Amino acid sequence: MIVEDQAILAMEIEMVLTDVGCEVVGCAMDQASAFATAERERPDLALVDINLLDGMTGPQVAHRLVQDYGATVIFLTANPEQIPEGFAGAIGAISKPFDEQTLQAAVAFAGKFIFHRTLGETPRRFRLAPWLLTPPEDIAPH
Repeated sequence: MIVEDQAILAMEIEMVLTDVGCEVVGCAMDQASAFATAERERPDLALVDINLLDGMTGPQVAHRLVQDYGATVIFLTANPEQIPEGFAGAIGAISKPFDEQTLQAAVAFAGKFIFHRTLGETPRRFRLAPWLLTPPEDIAPH
């Protein structure tokens, strides 16, 4: 799933992903359409921009996709300083502009995380979420 307010960029991302065998279940440009797509399609992975058509709602979208739909999220942003502490549950971020290889590497990294719950080597130009670097013994029980 792609959540990006720039239609041309979303189409380019979709082409890159389909070229490597990913099924893109939907594209959304704002919070409401992102939630509608997630409800209908239940994506495994969502690539989410921070700033959408309805404002800086990407972090709320990411949090809900992780919590309510079990999706793995990667932020796509030209403003990495806007990523909230804790990454709203996202596993990492790619700074815009990015190239095809960076996107492919990030999606492959996410695939390992989704299907094997392992991290592997962090791709170049990929900012790993700090919560993934916390040893399990340092995480407080709920």
